Amino acid sequence: MDGTILVADDDRTIRTVLTQALTRAGCKVHATSSLTTLLRWVTEGRGDVVVSDVIMPDGNGLEMMPHIHKLRPELPVIIISAQNTIMTAIQAAEAEAFDYLPKPFDLPDLMHKVSKALQSQSVKRITPDDAAQTNAEELPLVGKTPVMQNLYRTIANVVNTDLPVLISGESGTGKSLIAITTHNLSDRRSLPFVSVTPQDLESIDGPAKILARAKSGTILFEEIGDLSAEAQGRVVRMFDGFNDFTPRFMATSQRDLGQAMSDGRFREDLFYRLSGVSISIPSLRERVEDIPLLIEFFLAKYDGDGLKHHDVSDDATAILRKYSWPGNVRQLENFVLRLSSTAKEPMISWTEVENILSNQPSVRHQLDGADQTRLQDSIRKHLQRYFDLHGGELPPPDLYQRILAELEIPLIEIALDATGGNQAKCAILLGINRNTLRKKITDLGIEVTRRRKLM
Repeated sequence: MDGTILVADDDRTIRTVLTQALTRAGCKVHATSSLTTLLRWVTEGRGDVVVSDVIMPDGNGLEMMPHIHKLRPELPVIIISAQNTIMTAIQAAEAEAFDYLPKPFDLPDLMHKVSKALQSQSVKRITPDDAAQTNAEELPLVGKTPVMQNLYRTIANVVNTDLPVLISGESGTGKSLIAITTHNLSDRRSLPFVSVTPQDLESIDGPAKILARAKSGTILFEEIGDLSAEAQGRVVRMFDGFNDFTPRFMATSQRDLGQAMSDGRFREDLFYRLSGVSISIPSLRERVEDIPLLIEFFLAKYDGDGLKHHDVSDDATAILRKYSWPGNVRQLENFVLRLSSTAKEPMISWTEVENILSNQPSVRHQLDGADQTRLQDSIRKHLQRYFDLHGGELPPPDLYQRILAELEIPLIEIALDATGGNQAKCAILLGINRNTLRKKITDLGIEVTRRRKLM
């Protein structure tokens, strides 16, 4: 790289790291902790690219952008910020920043963006005129992970375009909320937002009614992949049925529409009409680091709804981070609501989380690396939970036999299933006498079904 970079950040470590990295890359660097100094350098004609933080001791980097553009409209500005919410991304795009990176940022990524900025005169993006007036806390999007930051940037870049938007993702990831947010941040936000279900397209006059309601606002087709062939045809004809008003089209789908097209279940012409911009919403499994933030968000939400204030202990949060969350954010929200409603103490414990989580569908824990939780550790956690449930009291007597029975029953049942109900083979597999096995089957009330085991 060859150029002069102006760095403005009140964090000395960041200034040092950027100065060293950019200098090694062949750039000249001027670094400051003051926006006043930065603006003076820009006024003097220094610098080919600006890298600036948002919150500075003497002002706001985003608010400085109009002054920089007025002085030197061709000067690219890269915004970096620890306030990594969707509104920061929106505001950076609104201020016509060349690019935006959340802190902590990936240094090679920043270097790449600086290189692109040096090769470009300027990149201007059209975004809402007053998006900054939207309260970020009211938005449904919560997350600081890189995949969420990419999502924020995508939304920031498409809010004010007329392109159709196809939003894909698993159930419960918030596809409809992405569509509503995009509409509410766009220059169509004062116009109708119409959500369309398959039932709205059953009648012949359905499309005309939808267009009449939407006017020049936004039309969202919920789960477009579930539409019948006839309904799909009506949507295609809607694109050709505009009168005085031209709405913006969006659609959501949890189905693989590419596969559906290959199978002949989805029209290609409809797919290409709707996929002007494709947005993929990450599952909660893809952004585990956001789970504590989401929990905090939902606890605060329900605290405001009249429930008692609660916090979740660190060990309980660790369990929630390992759960697979097949229902994604929606399932997590419902889970937190249940915790808030049933927790007896202000600090929600590991035991309370485990009790409710054991009843959740598809309990699958994400294991770190290739390691697997030892049976001994799982039993220890189970027993500790059992003792915790009795508070300061001891469990009833004969605990040893009860626990052994709980372990023996699934062990024998699974072994019998694996051997097709053949007790002789099962006894050999378990390493016990056949008569001992028979007695245990009788005493424990285990049902045996003989069948041919296909191996």
